[in-house]
Amino acid sequence: MHAATQALSAPLPRTGQPLCLDFTPLPGRARCRWIERAIGILESDAACPSDTPLRKLEVPALSGIDIYLKDESVHPTGSLKHRVARSLLLFAICNGRIAEGTPVIEASSGSTAVSEAYFCRLLGLPFFAVMPRATSAEKVAAIALYGGQCHFVDSPQEIYAEAAGLAARLGGVYLDQFTYAERATDWRTGNIAQSIFEQMRRERHPVPEWIVMSAGTGGTASTIGRYIRYRHLQTRLCVPDAEHSAFYDGFVRHCPTATCRRGSRIEGIGRPRVEPSFIADVVDHMIKVPDVSSLAAMKVLSRRLGRPVGGSTGTNFFGLCWLAARMREAGQTGSLVTLICDSGERYRNTYYDEGWMRQAGFDTGPQEAAIEAFLQGRATL
Repeated sequence: MHAATQALSAPLPRTGQPLCLDFTPLPGRARCRWIERAIGILESDAACPSDTPLRKLEVPALSGIDIYLKDESVHPTGSLKHRVARSLLLFAICNGRIAEGTPVIEASSGSTAVSEAYFCRLLGLPFFAVMPRATSAEKVAAIALYGGQCHFVDSPQEIYAEAAGLAARLGGVYLDQFTYAERATDWRTGNIAQSIFEQMRRERHPVPEWIVMSAGTGGTASTIGRYIRYRHLQTRLCVPDAEHSAFYDGFVRHCPTATCRRGSRIEGIGRPRVEPSFIADVVDHMIKVPDVSSLAAMKVLSRRLGRPVGGSTGTNFFGLCWLAARMREAGQTGSLVTLICDSGERYRNTYYDEGWMRQAGFDTGPQEAAIEAFLQGRATL
């Protein structure tokens, strides 16, 4: 007999010690079945509706410059964060962090929490949102509608620690959109950037000169920037930042630890710190947009669309108009794309309430007139 065969067939030596010290029972299949069902629910949502529309905004005065709006407000939960929430939950489930009945906790200024509450209800998971007390009443009501519970803090800087602490107390999972948004989304395929470029294929200028996307977690902007590089596209990415936010300072100073003392007044974007999901190296340009300009652009775009949009969409639209002005000054033609992040219906008691606007110190009239003058070809920005 061959020596190797003899070794394999020889009896094991008696050492007096057990060969395995694990005496726990083998797990059943119930956990696997729940995971399979949960992933099926999330994947089914991703397939229906198949995509969000890309709308062209007609601006005759900008001859040769075409403007497109990717309308994320048509998602079942009404915002861009529908994609993010689905990805975050799928990521956490597939990484073994969430099982049947696990409490789910998020730090959110509103829209992400609305979408996560929606998905958690579908999955039968308890959901808790930690958010600034100034979050719009409409978003709070939407979270409650989907069965979520809200925990309020006075300062935006407090949401991170409070969310982590609440997860520890409940034995749950803190999804942490600000860290995991860019990791949970596949930036190579099946993402919002791929959708934009596929929808643009039949347009006059199919490869946009710029895509404009503001930053909340920074995850969507990072996905777009990565995809552009991955596909060797000539499109550039511009991130307009809210007035009270750390992203712009972090970008221009090359400082990932930049902070901002005051919380953003444009819900959904702007952060008191540079979030881990914001990948500055894939951003080509940033501009700082005063809040009054964001809200003025919000109102101008709402009138042109015939329906209200949110403040972060106003920031996006102002950034797009600013770039269009630079292109027109240089005699350039091409296309520009930005996103409608959510509907203005969520801000009826804030941005669309004149009393609230006056109390907050916002007079958007002069800025609205300036933006309208630009879009009519009578002035520049």
